[in-house]
Amino acid sequence: MKRATGSAAVAARAAQLKAGNSEYARRRRQLARLVGRDGIAILPSAPVRHRNSDVEHPYRQDSDFHYLTGFDEPEAVAVLVPGRDVAEYILFVRDRDPLRETWDGRRAGPTGAVERHAADDAFPISDMDEILPGLMENRERVYYAMGHPEFDQRVLGWLAALRGQAPRLGKHPPQEMVALDHVLHDMRLYKSRVEAGLMRESARIAAAAQLRAMRFTEPGRYEFEIAAELMHEYGRNNATTAYQPICGGGANSCILHYRENDARLADGDLLLVDAGCEYQYYASDITRTWPVNGHYTPAQRAVYDVVLAAQQAAIAATKPGNHWNQAHEAAVEVITRGLQDLGLLKGRVPKLIKDGAYRKFFMHRTGHWLGMDVHDVGDYKVGEEWRVLEPGMVMTVEPGIYIPAGIRGVPKRFANIGIRIEDDVMVTAQGCEVLTSDVPSDAAAIEAAMARRKG
Repeated sequence: MKRATGSAAVAARAAQLKAGNSEYARRRRQLARLVGRDGIAILPSAPVRHRNSDVEHPYRQDSDFHYLTGFDEPEAVAVLVPGRDVAEYILFVRDRDPLRETWDGRRAGPTGAVERHAADDAFPISDMDEILPGLMENRERVYYAMGHPEFDQRVLGWLAALRGQAPRLGKHPPQEMVALDHVLHDMRLYKSRVEAGLMRESARIAAAAQLRAMRFTEPGRYEFEIAAELMHEYGRNNATTAYQPICGGGANSCILHYRENDARLADGDLLLVDAGCEYQYYASDITRTWPVNGHYTPAQRAVYDVVLAAQQAAIAATKPGNHWNQAHEAAVEVITRGLQDLGLLKGRVPKLIKDGAYRKFFMHRTGHWLGMDVHDVGDYKVGEEWRVLEPGMVMTVEPGIYIPAGIRGVPKRFANIGIRIEDDVMVTAQGCEVLTSDVPSDAAAIEAAMARRKG
């Protein structure tokens, strides 16, 4: 029985690897078409980062590198040479080293890069200076993303050497460098079926974590205890944090990027929790705001309902054919009108919007792209125009209202009410799909969820 179970696990892993390699190959083919037969694309892996002394941060591969290769070791370089007869896709990787692998873990080596990661050919990273410049010969353009200080100098050095040698060797060196990230990031903006599935799972885990945190919350607990509940749920689902959770109670709910997470939660306060996980390189990003004691005060509920209405209007505006900024415009109109109804702004709504009066209480945009990075890649404008939304794009929708104590003319009952509601939304052919709908956003539903607290 155990042998059958083990065999099934190996077969499942092999199938998963094959499916993954197929997805990465599809992306490389798409990039190869954009690079063209007279170009070459070069992409280095992320470096290892040291936390202190000989302690390293957990290694996380560069998003672009993983997107094209699925190869998650450091000290690697991917090269795409479209139309090359021998091998179009080449990896330079660390060689096998039994001693280092005893200390630091297994390496694929060149053989594993070919057999398990579908490279057409692979070489030790130590041979790169001898081999890679030759791959650049007779190519018109080098597609490369500057921003890797040490490696940038190597690429520029190879180009300079090729140009110096060309006249006497009869070689044709590249004449142009093109920003690889501009091409690649536009590809990443449109999520494939595989990516959509991973993002749904990331969203499911993050939603379960929010519910767990809600049910754990009560007066007297500390913000860091809430963060621990989130991270426990991520870990038990083989995910990690996509960013440091924000768990801001009371006055801390009005600090947009609150980081300390060390205050005690007080009866009658709100708790704003902005958190998301990363699952197989894909991020989620959810914010909910709930009452520490399980019941919103009338003032808290009044502000909450304005933010929720703004979010619903923004989600309704997230659909094919609308441009990126229409969701923000919809949220701004609802929030401005709501602030006027609450007596926090005075004047005509159109003029208040034109003057930006709402920014006193709502000072950020309504969302951002989401994918392999929390603030994912992709232009928000094409030329001077806002980008038109298309199926496969994923973004957050996150309006908020923040009323710290001490603002002149604001009734005391509104003091230290900070509310943000954020969901992850994928544009579909029919409109949009809210990926994070497993965690309630309606105030009454949140109170009901909190009533089912853990013992």
